[in-house]
Amino acid sequence: MVDFEGKVYVAPLTTVGNLPFRRIMKDLGADITCGEMALGQNLLKGQASEWALLKRHACEDVFGVQVAGGHPDQMTRVAELIRNEASVDFVDINMGCPIDLVCKQGMGSALMNKQRKVRGILMGMTSILEVPVTVKMRVGWDDKTPTAHKIIPMIQNFSGKGVCAVMIHGRSRLQRYTKSADWNYIREAAASEQSWLRPLPVIGNGDIMSWQDHKQHLDEGGKNMSTCAMVGRGALIKPWLPTEIKEKRDWDISATERLDILKKFVSYGIEHWGSDQLGVNRTRRFLLEWLSFTCRYIPAAILEVLPQRLNERPPPFFGRSDLETLLSSQNCADWIKISEMLLGPVPEGFQFEPKHKSNSYAPSVSRGLAGVEDETEPIQNW
Repeated sequence: MVDFEGKVYVAPLTTVGNLPFRRIMKDLGADITCGEMALGQNLLKGQASEWALLKRHACEDVFGVQVAGGHPDQMTRVAELIRNEASVDFVDINMGCPIDLVCKQGMGSALMNKQRKVRGILMGMTSILEVPVTVKMRVGWDDKTPTAHKIIPMIQNFSGKGVCAVMIHGRSRLQRYTKSADWNYIREAAASEQSWLRPLPVIGNGDIMSWQDHKQHLDEGGKNMSTCAMVGRGALIKPWLPTEIKEKRDWDISATERLDILKKFVSYGIEHWGSDQLGVNRTRRFLLEWLSFTCRYIPAAILEVLPQRLNERPPPFFGRSDLETLLSSQNCADWIKISEMLLGPVPEGFQFEPKHKSNSYAPSVSRGLAGVEDETEPIQNW
């Protein structure tokens, strides 16, 4: 079994939770990492791009993979493939992905309304795998009718029989990221476990941006609640968050230190994706995707009140140095500038549109024109 207690666990993060990023997380104190969501149907087809999501780096000493699928027979075959072909410490079942393309195929959040299928998936996967299974879900399909508290007792039947933990993201499928995570309901769902069955640790997830956030959740406690710190978007904005949580301190990190983290990511990216033009382009693309999150960080010394809250959108500000100001820019053209500092000039005709943002860059856009940001949040952290 995997011991999550007292550990810092970096949640599966679509697009941005790639192998080089996870190496950064390990460098900065994360204990447990997990690959990006992989679609079971694509794994069964042998798609190389999907299997790449299951690749593990040597530094990932406790590593899991997350798979999405809507049918017990399909997921059982996926489990067999993972057992035979992948090096993992646990397999996470995705019951939280909110996007229509996934839900319409009966995967992700759609499973929240299909307990019989979930039971079949758990029976099949736990009978095949030699490593434990975890389940990642949301509070329900919508916030008016949360269902996690009804599903957990069913999953609890598999506690000690292959399932070692449940993770609950404190928002519904329809909420996406428009409201704060509901930790009160997470605790309520954890308390719904049946007393005559083996307890199943419940790991809460959502809006952890500081060590104070995690400490607050620990202090509030709750029956069956795990002491694991599961971080998602907070770690994208502040990759040094695992260090802060472990050391219980606010790290007033300098702009130079932040740039060094980005340099290391680029080095890991070139090592992973290759040093040819294709590898450099991929490294640049994923760096730019990540910069769309890191720009939200407000230096600790500038904040009037600590800690920074995850859903706060900072107004433009001048940092303590030109580099700190540049790193805080939400202008996509400035992200391009940072990438050029690390990877050289962009190719002629280069275009970039963040996958999770409306900010975009194209040759026709002036480098002095600020990007426009909407309320769209990343499709990640299922």
